[in-house]
Amino acid sequence: MSKKTFSIHTLGCKLNFSESSDIARQLREAGFQLGNSPDFIIINSCAVTETAVKKARNLVAKLHRQHPEAEIIIFGCYAALEPLIIRQWEGVSAVFGSADKHHVIPYLKGETLPAISAFTASFSSGDRTRSFLKVQDGCDYHCTYCTVAKARGESRSDTIAHVMRQLEKIATLGIQEVILTGVNLADFGRQNGEAFYNLLSEIEKSQLIPRIRISSVEPNLLHNNIIDLVANSNVIMPHFHIPLQSGSNRILDLMQRRYNRELFQEKINNITEKIPDAFIAIDIISGFPTETEEDFEDSYRFLKSLPLAFLHVFTYSKRPGTLAAAMPQVKDSVKKERTLRLLELSEQKKREFYDRFIGQTRPVLFESDNVKGKMFGFTDNYIKVATPYNAEWVNRVVEFQLTKASTLLTH
Repeated sequence: MSKKTFSIHTLGCKLNFSESSDIARQLREAGFQLGNSPDFIIINSCAVTETAVKKARNLVAKLHRQHPEAEIIIFGCYAALEPLIIRQWEGVSAVFGSADKHHVIPYLKGETLPAISAFTASFSSGDRTRSFLKVQDGCDYHCTYCTVAKARGESRSDTIAHVMRQLEKIATLGIQEVILTGVNLADFGRQNGEAFYNLLSEIEKSQLIPRIRISSVEPNLLHNNIIDLVANSNVIMPHFHIPLQSGSNRILDLMQRRYNRELFQEKINNITEKIPDAFIAIDIISGFPTETEEDFEDSYRFLKSLPLAFLHVFTYSKRPGTLAAAMPQVKDSVKKERTLRLLELSEQKKREFYDRFIGQTRPVLFESDNVKGKMFGFTDNYIKVATPYNAEWVNRVVEFQLTKASTLLTH
């Protein structure tokens, strides 16, 4: 096969990033090379919002103009939802959904395409400091606003034994931090008779990787034994990402979420009691269909009362085929106003959290980037810091005293 150069572009979440990195690694091992004038352009698509879909379409058009002779291959969530539409885009040669994304490699190698597997493991390795390790995929929840369950398929996961082998591989690369990822991460192991808590326990006992972070965990699956494990761990970082989506019980019910705000409050209280220094980030959607001003204010007051460090704010995006798309919609101008208020609250919460630790010494894992004489890193509890570049600190955990000047609000 004469064509050997490729480029890869990722839209969306950390799970997508992990899968893209894994595909890039497999292509390099097969003799392909990353190139500025690629023969193949690979795009990992996202379908969470209408904006993500527009980004994919615009990216295809841009890359096709820049490299008209290149074959464009698209996979991922949007490819799973709208393959027929994508195939009509100029320049697109092949489309693979989430379930058959592992077909990309044999397709580029000109081999016979394999059957769809139950679970495809992947981990990123482009960054020598940290790696995203996918341990779970798919979702059996069907929230009324979301297309991910349809795009990613039913919940499925790796086995604990195979995850540990993956961590052994990652450890040989000298990577200091691993982020466990999945679509519904804490649903890990349910089909195999295993559990997320058991996976974390094995990782803790192994001490293979100095730092482990847990990505998004549903409130109803954030069991107290997981919180207790993190509280007593030497490896798992005091950092939680918990999707709330709304602080209004009425809206949560319309979303078909599997918890109410009282349960969420209970989880937050448990974390802050046992891990006072924990960084707690949440997801929140503004302008969900039928959200009244009273609903929003109720939610806003609830958020303001919580000891949060960051809000990932998403403006509601109408997704075709979802139940929420048929509900009465909130005006765009109102959604925008509510989003801005939530973003302001997030910045306030984040600065308050950062300021709590000014003057303290925390362990910081520094990265290799040298940006105008500065290097960056994250504390155990996810405070981003900057300091003059020191090559001896690259990919090392350093005890570092935080100052107002060294802490950065942007991630």
